[in-house]
Amino acid sequence: IGRPPHVRAWLANAFVAKAVLGITTTVGLVERLTMDKTLRRICGFPPFAKLPSEATFSRAFAQFAEERLVERAYEAMIKEHLGDQLVGHISRDGTAITARERPAAAANAAPAPRKKGRRKGERPVKQAAPAAGSPIRRQRGQTLPDMLAELPTICDRGTKCNAQGYKTSWNGYKLHIDTADCGVPIAALLCSASMHDSRAAVPLSHITKQRVTNLYDVMDAAYCSKELHDHCRELGHVPLIDHNPRGGEKEHFEPADEVRYRERTVAERTNAR
Repeated sequence: IGRPPHVRAWLANAFVAKAVLGITTTVGLVERLTMDKTLRRICGFPPFAKLPSEATFSRAFAQFAEERLVERAYEAMIKEHLGDQLVGHISRDGTAITARERPAAAANAAPAPRKKGRRKGERPVKQAAPAAGSPIRRQRGQTLPDMLAELPTICDRGTKCNAQGYKTSWNGYKLHIDTADCGVPIAALLCSASMHDSRAAVPLSHITKQRVTNLYDVMDAAYCSKELHDHCRELGHVPLIDHNPRGGEKEHFEPADEVRYRERTVAERTNAR
């Protein structure tokens, strides 16, 4: 009942063209499609028909985001081209994503001072019980949807050491990526900027395992944890995680493992791109 909707495949192709061509606004996309008949034909729009309005593009974008169209399309592409191949190394790392949003208030901020005691008839406030065990240990006993539901996704402020060892801070998010040694990102998670990299390792490993088969999991010292070593071995992978001495003596790789660990530079190139 009502007017037939515009073909969503045409609108999806237009959003791909918007990203490839670097068009920043929906108004600019509509203007480019109006002038460029070749681009309009590539996207699938009829050459002489009226283009959809900006509001139609916005509603379609909201629908694509709700249905996670891009993620499902990328997953299908990875399975089609790399699903039947053996991937040697998966390099895992996180990179800063700067946003113009206002960062949310810190969850662990100090509460407002309150006078001791309570009023007559007032019930005592129950304090939330602390989570038992480390987050990685808890994740190992959860399903993938439960793990993803626990990851924070709000915009906040994060701090991270760059490749030169200097700390940098930003407002926004952090993108955690699993990259194959051929340079293709296999899986990615967008989380809050303040979340530690190690909390994304277990859910990322499950997503990657559903798409490709790999031999080595390569991570830097931020992921150094016995729980992650055991988890990688449970998946049938060999963990190559740089040791974090935490004030003690640093343990170095064996010569062969040190050569393999150099494959992690592909993660830095992915982050730069």
